[in-house]
Amino acid sequence: MKSAKTPQKAPQKTLQEQLPELREGQSVELLQELHILTREGKLNQDTRRKLKQVYHLVQFIEPLLAEVLKERGDVTLADHGAGKSYLGFILYDLFFKSKPVGWVYGVEARAELVEKSEALARRLGFQRMRFLATTVQQALTHPALPPKIDVVTALHACDTATDDAIAFGLAKQARHMVLVPCCQAEVAGVMRRNKALSLSRTPLAELWRHPLHTREFGSQITNVLRCLQLEAHGYSVTVTELVGWEHSMKNELILASRTGPIRASQQTHARERLQQVLDELNLQELSQRFSADPAP
Repeated sequence: MKSAKTPQKAPQKTLQEQLPELREGQSVELLQELHILTREGKLNQDTRRKLKQVYHLVQFIEPLLAEVLKERGDVTLADHGAGKSYLGFILYDLFFKSKPVGWVYGVEARAELVEKSEALARRLGFQRMRFLATTVQQALTHPALPPKIDVVTALHACDTATDDAIAFGLAKQARHMVLVPCCQAEVAGVMRRNKALSLSRTPLAELWRHPLHTREFGSQITNVLRCLQLEAHGYSVTVTELVGWEHSMKNELILASRTGPIRASQQTHARERLQQVLDELNLQELSQRFSADPAP
């Protein structure tokens, strides 16, 4: 009598097959420590959205890092308002980890988050990551930072923190800046204070007469002024969408690069346009914030 055959077990799927969203070579331990993956190696709806958002931003940054690395044999990145350093850790894991050079600096004012990031970097063996418990403004003169930084990022840096990141990038002669602004309120506040004068001067003030329009138009104009400021300093600027509206309401991505010779005529035009916009909208008191002095 023939014995029954033991049923063959299906081959165990690899993590990459189970979770096709993950990039090849991605550290599972890192994703678990960042609470993107559960301890069982699963993604839930919220963390899947978070991962998709970070990956979408990474696809813009990786070519910039590769370009600088190819040109000068090294590359540095400073991430401002780093928070838990999702972006810095994932960039290190996907780009820097496999290379013998390159540094990632996370700038975050909350010391407890910096301590946790430092501990995680040690645990993962990410030796070329540094975390600074400091504001963006203080980072300008921080001794742990090199005099030049190649790539500056600021993901959802609130209100004027994005402007501080731009000032940092200008001072550090950054080749590239990658900015996702958030919660811009300063310009809207100035427009609100000067609303009566603006309404008496120009019918365009109807664009921000109502409080909701003041907030939304102020946010829009803030980013327009930032783009003109960057162009006045010799950067070429692209504005695009980070992710779809279903992932984040703050999804405007500003990419600024300065790679070739600076064209004086372009800088002059941007400086003139910037001042004209400030004058037209009665925002002259913000001239220092959006300084358009020639780039060094």
